[in-house]
Amino acid sequence: MSGGVDSSVAAALLLREGHQVVGVTMRLWGGASDTGCCSVADVDDARRVAQQLGIDHLVFNFTEDFDAAVVGPYVRAHATGATPNPCIECNRGVKFSRLVERAEVLGFDAVATGHHARIERRGDRLALARGADRAKDQSYVVHMLDQERLARTLFPVGSFPAKAQLRALAAELGLRTATKPDSQDVCFITSTGGREAFLRERLALHPATVVDTSGRRLGEVPAIELVTIGQRKGLGLPGGGPKRFVVDVDRSTSTVVVGAEHELLRPALALTRMSWVDGPVTGDVLVQCSAHGATEPATVEPTADGVTLTWREPQRRVAPGQSVVLYDPSDRYVLGGGIAT
Repeated sequence: MSGGVDSSVAAALLLREGHQVVGVTMRLWGGASDTGCCSVADVDDARRVAQQLGIDHLVFNFTEDFDAAVVGPYVRAHATGATPNPCIECNRGVKFSRLVERAEVLGFDAVATGHHARIERRGDRLALARGADRAKDQSYVVHMLDQERLARTLFPVGSFPAKAQLRALAAELGLRTATKPDSQDVCFITSTGGREAFLRERLALHPATVVDTSGRRLGEVPAIELVTIGQRKGLGLPGGGPKRFVVDVDRSTSTVVVGAEHELLRPALALTRMSWVDGPVTGDVLVQCSAHGATEPATVEPTADGVTLTWREPQRRVAPGQSVVLYDPSDRYVLGGGIAT
């Protein structure tokens, strides 16, 4: 229970179905937090909803696990020029790893969350499907769940066709989180300090020269570690001319290359650190490169350390470090995912 409306309603639905339910909030980040799902107010909201529902509420301290699985890799990724997905790594390394392990030790049958995704049985196998509310679908961020994890996971709100109906039920039940806004920020990055302040405390930031694709110098950025592929704003370039996008970042020469949008297009994309819902796939798939991005058709071919995606039509380059998720041709079921190189 993160203190939001989705996990609050998930707990209520499980009670309505006759399950024995215990609310759990994970203490993940020990530093300053005024956004995301790690603030003191969020923990208090989760506790009070549990009281309203008449269930026990536990707080598990996973701060060391969170630092090892999420914060540390986040900082190291920026230091090497990658653009990480910390919320996905939290799901991979903490929520559906350490939390599930703790639940098993304590004798619980399953872990339920408020994610908007669905688990369906197809014959003797389990499938991970998009949430019914496509606008709120979160299957992208739980793509790492395999058969073993799916068997011990429940997504009670995944079948709600609209978030408005979920909030209406929360209001009907009198839950204090019924009108609480959705959290979309990284929990360990404060709104006042931002990403730059967070990283500046943890690694050295280095200036870099900005050039166009012909090598002509255009300016300078104060921190190459904060620049990502596809970025258009915050490069300190004069306005009024054609739009320029970051098409390459060369840490070895402290150079940021900018160009026209079409210069971002690539025919293929390599992925590593693959995870599969039900075993590796090859052939035609649909590919989603961001949490709420559109899917594009591609063909999957295995490589020594992952897969290569060949786009049907060239697509914008994906920043290294970003999660890329594969769906079946119907765009309903998650097949797996990996990290862009």
